[in-house]
Parts: sequence; structure tokens; C-alpha cells
Amino acid sequence: MNDEIKIVVADGDTEQGQSLALNLSLLEGLHVCAFADTGPEAIKAVESYQPDILLMDLVLQEIDGLGVLKRLHDMPGKRPGTIIFTQMITAESVQLSLRYGARYVMLKPSQLERLQEIIREIAEGPAPAQPLIYTQQPTSRSLDEEISSVFLSIGIPAHIKGYQFLREAVKMVMDEPRLINAITKELYPGIGARFHTTASKVERAIRHAIEVAWTRGKIENINEIFGCTIYSHNEKPTNGEFIALVADKLRTAKEDKP
Repeated sequence: MNDEIKIVVADGDTEQGQSLALNLSLLEGLHVCAFADTGPEAIKAVESYQPDILLMDLVLQEIDGLGVLKRLHDMPGKRPGTIIFTQMITAESVQLSLRYGARYVMLKPSQLERLQEIIREIAEGPAPAQPLIYTQQPTSRSLDEEISSVFLSIGIPAHIKGYQFLREAVKMVMDEPRLINAITKELYPGIGARFHTTASKVERAIRHAIEVAWTRGKIENINEIFGCTIYSHNEKPTNGEFIALVADKLRTAKEDKP
């Protein structure tokens, strides 16, 4: 155990983060000592376990990844080598992550083997003069990544249930456009079956996700993404309107690609 690299994994997407933590724990020489899906839990885990590595998404509940970095930056004593592992990499997020002590910024998704290499490189080697940035932007992003990019730009946080339901709804409507006219009879029940929940809970969670985006004041981003002024702060689309809008946008972008 003493020779193992101790890791804390922090990810606002609990299911995805726990899966990553499990896969890392199966690798020889790595020991995942804690998983956190909130900022406070991540800070507490670092204080309690003194890990060698903090593998963290920027999207966390209560306190986001940048907030966690700021807290750790001001803490006395040994700090873990922090790897930011996220779907959304912008010039600003990279700059702030590195300013507050991140050693590596990495784009999701990435091969487990490459992630393992980075973990070992940071844990076992001396700190480089400059932080490392490894984005490896794929030549073509997956549909999940395209949808996630739109949602995060709009202001829908990845940790809420409606985010997952909305993503599934957009994918289903892109595959079968007729479903937009059968939301209550087919779309919601279909999503509910996939996530082992009820259609009514799917509908409420999606509504909540849309309202969160409007509450966060991302209307300008929405209008910018869709290329025109569609909604104001006082106007909210129905679930169906929003799903159709995103699906049409992504379908058009896909058709325009060479």
C-alpha cells in the first residue's frame, strides 16, 4: 500500500466518476482512496487522505472545480498533483486551472492507458517548470460531447438528473424526429425505461434543468449558439421546444460537415 499512488477522484457526474474511480482502482500500483461528487467532499477527502493525485472535473456540486483549486491553493502543507479532467476546455478555464495549481489539464474522454501514464508521470516525477496541457481534441467529437458542449454553454450543470434526461431526449429525437410529436406518450416513457424511473419524473427533471439555465442568466449564450434572438429572460421554452431546438441545431451542424 505504501508504494501505491493514492488518488482522490472528484466528478459531478456521480455515475461516470464512480465508474472511472473503479477502473483506476483495478490498475496495479494505483489506490483510489475516495470519490467525491461535491466540492466540499473533494476538499475534505484531500485533507483526510493526503493523496498524491487529485483527478477532478470542473463540474462539481456546491463548489466547482475552480473553487476547490482555490481552497487547496491556500491550504498549508502538501498539496496533491491535480489533474483537471473535463469535457469543456476553454482558454479561460485552462488559465484559471493552472493559476490555482493544476498540474495537468486533460480533455474527456481519454483512453484509460493515457490517463494512467499522466497520473504516474505526475506522482513519480519532479514537478515540471511549466504545467502540462494535454487536450488531444478528437478530429470529430462524439454526439454526447456535442450535446454536452451546448448544455454547459447554456448553463445546465452536468450533475443534475435533468441533464442526463435532456441529453437522452435530444439523441432520441435526432434518431427519430417524429418523437418530438409524441413526447408524453413515447419520449418520456422511453427515457424513463432507460433510467429506471417514471415518465413524470423525467418530465419534471427536464423542466428543472431548463429553468436552471434561465435562472443562471445564460440567455445570451443560448441566442449566440442558435444564431438569433430566440428567447428573453422572461420567456422559457417548453420542454418539447427546447429539445427540438437543440436537436435541429445539432442535426444541421452534422449535415453541414464535409
